[in-house]
Amino acid sequence: MPGPLSIPFFSIAPQHEPLREQVLAAVARVYDSAWYVLGDEVVAFEQEYAAFNRVPHAVGVANGLDALALALRALGVGPGDEVLVPSNTYIATWLAVMHVGARPVPVEPDPATSNLDPARLAGAITPRTRAIMPVHLYGQACRMPEIMQVAQQYGLHVVEDNAQAQGAAFGGQLTGSFGALNATSFYPGKNLGALGDAGGLTTADAGLAAQVRALRNYGSARKYHNDFIGYNSRLDELQAAVLRVKLGHLQAWTAQRQQLAAWYGQHLAGIAGLRLPAVAPGATHVYHLYVVHTPRRDALQQHLAARGIGTLIHYPVPPHRQPAYAGLGWAAGALPIAEDLAATCLSLPLWPGMTEEQVAAVAAAIRQF
Repeated sequence: MPGPLSIPFFSIAPQHEPLREQVLAAVARVYDSAWYVLGDEVVAFEQEYAAFNRVPHAVGVANGLDALALALRALGVGPGDEVLVPSNTYIATWLAVMHVGARPVPVEPDPATSNLDPARLAGAITPRTRAIMPVHLYGQACRMPEIMQVAQQYGLHVVEDNAQAQGAAFGGQLTGSFGALNATSFYPGKNLGALGDAGGLTTADAGLAAQVRALRNYGSARKYHNDFIGYNSRLDELQAAVLRVKLGHLQAWTAQRQQLAAWYGQHLAGIAGLRLPAVAPGATHVYHLYVVHTPRRDALQQHLAARGIGTLIHYPVPPHRQPAYAGLGWAAGALPIAEDLAATCLSLPLWPGMTEEQVAAVAAAIRQF
């Protein structure tokens, strides 16, 4: 039974309730337009999202997984190729590599930040390596200048997985603007979330943008003329209209997330056996997730649940230990940093609209444990 606190892991209501009339007006605008696929709303959102990311081009697609796979396809990555991926990430990063016929090659993270460790990249490169796919995990920017330096040295493409980090930066440059093509998800729980599945890509390259626009639309840039073996992966007009409304609030929501994280840092400071998030010098963190680590993770999660505090584990099984990848031969212990992070991580409640009192209550329950 829920405890007296009833603090959910996530609540979208504080974001959605103030926007209700704006969102319903946007939906009505699409309804009245009678144009429901690749219309004005998608075009406008692409322009606005590109401007937000300080890049010339954005392309809306159906979801984040498609965005990653289409980026690799547009860059010519395919069967026989290898792509360097983080050993600890959501499974979509690895799935995208497999979907284009390539092989994911895992690289261990920096244990302090959980992000891809640039110092480990060179040791994983082979003659078949074609690309690096860094993931800005939990909302913190990867050490992109170092990653880009390795990519340049070895002639590799970079595709950022920016699904959790819209608005984060390294050295003042926004995530989603470093790689040749960069993918994001607008799944409802993301910092910028649609009302269903949605995704996008960002790029400074007009040619790559045009190619992805064709690939998402049956390989066609001109109706009934198909230049590529394409997909049906188009951002929906309704979702684009909703995202346009929400994009205008993203910076304010990010500031709230960062304030909540600062409060957590204050209230959780000094607890033995609990490791708080660390931010690399030069990086910013937009706190899609607030993830702590403790060897007593399962017991702590049960303790908090008994007090009505929701938590989640992102992610309990690293990709190389998933049954889907059993055929690739990674045994237990093969990637010990990823396995340790998966065994000790716990995501605490954090969402725009959450209060300092709720943060303090979560921290008090952790201290009690």
